[in-house]
Amino acid sequence: MSAAAHARSRRPLSVQLLDLLVLVVLLGLGVLGFGPVFGGVGYLVAGLGGLVIGLGIALLGARQRWGLLTVVAATLVGYFLFGGALALPSTTFFGVLPGLDTVRELATGIVFSWKQLLTVEAPVAGFDTLLIVPFLAALLAAVLAGSFALRLSRPVFALLPVLALFVVSIGFGTHEVLLPVVRGIVLTVVAIAWLAWRLAAARASSAIATAVGSPNDDSASRVQARNRRLALGAGLLVLALGVGVVTGDAVSPASARQVLRDTVVPPLDLRAYPSPLVAFRKYVRDYKDKTLFTVTGLPDGARVRLATLDRYDGIVYNVAGDGSAGSGTFSRVGSAIAETQSGTLATIGVTVDALTGVWVPDTGSLTSLQFTGARAAQLAESLHYNRSTGVAVSTLGLQPGDSYTAQVIIPTVPTDEAIGTRQAANLAMPASSSVPDAVNTASDAAIGEETTALAQVRAIESTLHSTGFVSHGLEGETPSRAGHGSERIASLLTAKQLVGDDEQYAVAMALEVSHLGMPVRVVMGFYPKDATTGSVTITGSDVHAWVEVAFDGLGWVSFDPTPPADQIPQAEVPKSKAQPQAQVLQPALAPVKPVDLPPALLPDEQPDSQSSDLGALLLLIAGIVGGALALFLVLFGPAIVIGILKARRRRRRIRAERPIDRLSNGWSEIVDTATDLGVPTTVGATRREGSRALEEHYPDAGVTVLANRVDTGVFGPTDPTDQQLDEFWTEVDRIVATMTGSVGRWARLRARLSLRSFWNGWMLRATTFTQKRRNTL
Repeated sequence: MSAAAHARSRRPLSVQLLDLLVLVVLLGLGVLGFGPVFGGVGYLVAGLGGLVIGLGIALLGARQRWGLLTVVAATLVGYFLFGGALALPSTTFFGVLPGLDTVRELATGIVFSWKQLLTVEAPVAGFDTLLIVPFLAALLAAVLAGSFALRLSRPVFALLPVLALFVVSIGFGTHEVLLPVVRGIVLTVVAIAWLAWRLAAARASSAIATAVGSPNDDSASRVQARNRRLALGAGLLVLALGVGVVTGDAVSPASARQVLRDTVVPPLDLRAYPSPLVAFRKYVRDYKDKTLFTVTGLPDGARVRLATLDRYDGIVYNVAGDGSAGSGTFSRVGSAIAETQSGTLATIGVTVDALTGVWVPDTGSLTSLQFTGARAAQLAESLHYNRSTGVAVSTLGLQPGDSYTAQVIIPTVPTDEAIGTRQAANLAMPASSSVPDAVNTASDAAIGEETTALAQVRAIESTLHSTGFVSHGLEGETPSRAGHGSERIASLLTAKQLVGDDEQYAVAMALEVSHLGMPVRVVMGFYPKDATTGSVTITGSDVHAWVEVAFDGLGWVSFDPTPPADQIPQAEVPKSKAQPQAQVLQPALAPVKPVDLPPALLPDEQPDSQSSDLGALLLLIAGIVGGALALFLVLFGPAIVIGILKARRRRRRIRAERPIDRLSNGWSEIVDTATDLGVPTTVGATRREGSRALEEHYPDAGVTVLANRVDTGVFGPTDPTDQQLDEFWTEVDRIVATMTGSVGRWARLRARLSLRSFWNGWMLRATTFTQKRRNTL
């Protein structure tokens, strides 16, 4: 064993603990970087807890001389043993002991929690599973940093995991960074002080080893000392680069900073799309006889699903997709979709006509969906599917001419005998809100003494189906308001006669069933009047809404609460005519004095609506033009400014007062052009020196000849004439054109936007000024 290695092996525990204390500070600064994305203090508990556990494993491994596999095994044990208490307390017993759910969440979190963190809107406080990210990142960084610091002769390697934790906390964070400058300064100061202390300790240890060794070890000790100094210098350089990269990105403007969540596609946000049930009357009124789409291969009795609605907020029944067991989530899918449901296999083909929007009609459960036609690739790229609700969405939106083929599984429809006394499924559903009290009253009255789930649901369905009347509120029909908000449903259930259509009856039944605590949802879709297995043309008259209730072991079962179409409202019984009474003359009323209107309300003082509209139009046009101009200046403003500066510089050179200045300025124009093209030029070089350098890049341009001509004119006995200067600048323009023509289009564009020639000019003036100052002193 070498002297240095021997010294490391017997470093006292107190010294090792001091190393770990420094790493607590350095790694803790990295954990703080998760603050903006998490919020609260939960991430600190998880991150600092993982940090302490990781450093403890590193210390045990160094003291006990564990091998790599042992350290890895200890890290896994620490992750699963303490991960529940620190990152997933809600899944543990008494907040400490891990359970099966804890182990499952920790195992899947190693892979999936990273992307989930990127797809959840910040701050993510309250999502316990996401705390796996700071806990795991800090744990791994601490194990590596502690092991490197306690086992390696060059502690600089311990800074690599520290910087990695910084990068992870920023990359998985938001555009806002917590105290980037302060954290960067503290990191740099503490790391440099620690490295210097470790170097001094290594020197002392080496000196002791040399003193007790042979005299011949002096040269070796000097080599080791030099190597340590080089290692320290390299470490400081790596640290400076790392801190510069990390803090440089962190302190840049938030709008310019790029983080990983900018590149990860988040889950589909259905709040951007209105509930399709809102447009129910539009289909009935405007598309009654118009073809929405054509479907082939539809099994007998199957229904075409447009959307499954599972959340009611008092205004609309909408698609939640919130991740609950009954609502599921919408995920990007390919042409093949995994589906384990049993049933009858079928293949349907759909050709879109007048139907538009993001909702993709399907039936049953999809196992594959392949678009055809001109937009097939774009539609496939935008396809999302919810396996829990059977709803497909294309964020691109359907339009006439789109078509697709789908492989589906049609589930077996259970009979009432098969359902029997089964209970409703224990399925979590999105919570409803602003449900009118009339729903609860109607639900309790409808079920009466029924006790089984099926009997209660059938009782509610039968009450609405048999006592209600159908009206779409169209011309010639009984008045019936559209909509299914809280007030509309309350008025439906409390009226003497129930009047509405599928929109109102389906929502009313779903809310009544939900009152009983059963999982229920509303489905909007289509089914033809006459069953057929051939090609079916779907029109607006085929639109329907129905209710689905989940039963234990059987899945979702459909119910139709809407009364028959021929069940129209009864005419109201006219009131008996009252007996006429003798008219009695009333005394004349006193004349009412006209009310004086304030000037702002007098008819003659009303503003001219035409001038107001004209002013609004002018403001709109001004806003559009101003916005376009601002965008143009932001994009092309720098290029325009650079072009103006270069044109101004050229004009001043041509119009110089002295003829010899116009000659030397022509040479400067050539040198600046070469500089902007990327040719290395020496600031302050003579024209002869510069021409030799340029001749190597542009041998056919005639640069040397022009340089000699300039020297002859500048140092000659007479000044050149105006004609000679015009010819000279024509030659300059020819050489410049030759130089720029020798490169490609993008290189010419870069040269036009380059500021290198201005920089060289500033450097030359600064050097000249400095030399003059020295000569005067």
